[in-house]
Amino acid sequence: MAERRHRERKGLSLGAFAAGVGAAVGLGQMLRPRYSFKDRTVIITGGSRGLGLVMARLLLKEGARVAICGRDNETLQRARAELEREGGDVLAVRCDVRDQVQVDAMVGAVHERWGAVDVLINNAGIIMVGPLESMTLVDFEEAIDVHLWGPLYTTLAVTPDMKRRGEGRIVNISSIGGKVSVPHLVPYSASKFALVGLSDGLRTELAQDGIKVTTACPGLMRTGSPRNASFKGDHEKEYAWFHISDSTMGVSMGAERAAHKILEACRRGDAEALVGMPAKLAAAGRALAPNLTARVLDAVNRLLPQDSNPDRYRGSDSETPLSRSWLTEMSRRAAERNNENEVSLH
Repeated sequence: MAERRHRERKGLSLGAFAAGVGAAVGLGQMLRPRYSFKDRTVIITGGSRGLGLVMARLLLKEGARVAICGRDNETLQRARAELEREGGDVLAVRCDVRDQVQVDAMVGAVHERWGAVDVLINNAGIIMVGPLESMTLVDFEEAIDVHLWGPLYTTLAVTPDMKRRGEGRIVNISSIGGKVSVPHLVPYSASKFALVGLSDGLRTELAQDGIKVTTACPGLMRTGSPRNASFKGDHEKEYAWFHISDSTMGVSMGAERAAHKILEACRRGDAEALVGMPAKLAAAGRALAPNLTARVLDAVNRLLPQDSNPDRYRGSDSETPLSRSWLTEMSRRAAERNNENEVSLH
């Protein structure tokens, strides 16, 4: 009996200690000054459409100065005009993040207009969908150039000033595809895994300089991007399953909600943000039950179209009655809202 009481007291003591630690951590977070984007200079790569454009809208509402960049000038200027109509302080710079010279010039233009960069959001991305047999080395190289070299170039361009000032925020938009390699997205996933590794390493080494790096891994988002993604193999069927998935409640989440969560993670200085329940479940499954996850993904892969055609088609060139049906209505509405229509480059 005495031994049981001793164990109970010990358990209560440990519980009280844990509760005290939790309360102290929570109190510390509440007392920490809330990071404000007001009057901050923010660069968003790939900010002319989709998730990047949604984040630009939210940041401008908070009073930030926002520079967006993209490869397609027409799309970029439409985004700039929309953001300026809302009264935002906006700079739009045509830039291909795969080219370090263009990246340095873009960051230089921001410095010239507003001074040092406070927040960098590496959002530029491409999507190539199709079975492995349809992919070429060029597809892998292009994905790596955009998702790894692009964020590295921008980071190298902004960190010297951040280090001098002893503060800065960097957000790298990876994907759940950077945690779990999704069938028919191997170049995309491989490059997003690389970005997660880069981002985690940057956080560790830049923390001593007051720079907080957040790795964001969202699941599918209704940004309207499928029409500007690239498809190989049986491109019409590949586009149909991808577009329908992107538009399905419970599988995908709204771009505005995802953008809010990513910006809040940046504000808190989180190391990682798994955005959306499907992303959290997939990451947990991969970590806790890797063999089961592999079997599930193997089964999914067997259900997908199998065609080795290496020709590349845009989503907008792969429409069928199925991809134009009510099943994709939410994604098509998102494309209209987020400047995804009539894009000449993906």
